[in-house]
Amino acid sequence: MNKSDYIFGIRAIIEAIDAGKEIDKVLMRRELGGDLGRELSAKLREHDIPVQKVPVEKLNRITMKNHQGAIALISPVGYHRLDQLVPTLFEEGRMPLVMILDGLTDTRNFGAIARTAECAGFDTIVIPERGSVSVNGDAVKTSAGALLHLPVCRVRSVAEAATYLMESGFRIVGASEKGAIPYTEADYTGPTAIVMGAEDTGISNEMLRRCDTLAAIPIKGNIGSLNVSVAAGIIMYEALRQRAVAGF
Repeated sequence: MNKSDYIFGIRAIIEAIDAGKEIDKVLMRRELGGDLGRELSAKLREHDIPVQKVPVEKLNRITMKNHQGAIALISPVGYHRLDQLVPTLFEEGRMPLVMILDGLTDTRNFGAIARTAECAGFDTIVIPERGSVSVNGDAVKTSAGALLHLPVCRVRSVAEAATYLMESGFRIVGASEKGAIPYTEADYTGPTAIVMGAEDTGISNEMLRRCDTLAAIPIKGNIGSLNVSVAAGIIMYEALRQRAVAGF
């Protein structure tokens, strides 16, 4: 990890938050207490910054300097609010395309999906705050810089985000080998959110219940599934193809 990717020390982190620095999450020693530690915890709650409690050994692997039990990981970009972005897209006369990543954890897959999404004209990628990839230097590099151009919305719950999109007139299409129809038969011409699941478990049950359509990519070989970034690319360009045929 480069030194520019993190801030260490309780007071330094508090000052960074007050200065408006974009913080991805804070790694905090499990036993951290004291007045300053409580002040930092309150500040993190106030600004809704994710916190991960970790053993001190993990912090020491990042830096042996006096981190005081807390290290903040810096995001190279600012996250967007989905409930602010979507109305803007409609006001601009767009037919929005959204990619929802439900529990994706591999940074390289994230970067590859973001690169394809930007090339295919998607309007945003939605990721959850916890248990998921985030926008860091490796993701930006893997995306060939696409994450510097494509808005990323980080939400508390991707299932709740899907509900919001449904209420806003979106069709929710989940990519799953359990899909009842081929991916080419799903309709992507209206406002659409495509859901890609985690590398190992796929789309969560909570998210599956919110999908209008489950679409499958045919598998003809012996391997049971495609890499998630490859599958996402196939579906994204099918959406692009359908929209081109529809004249927009």
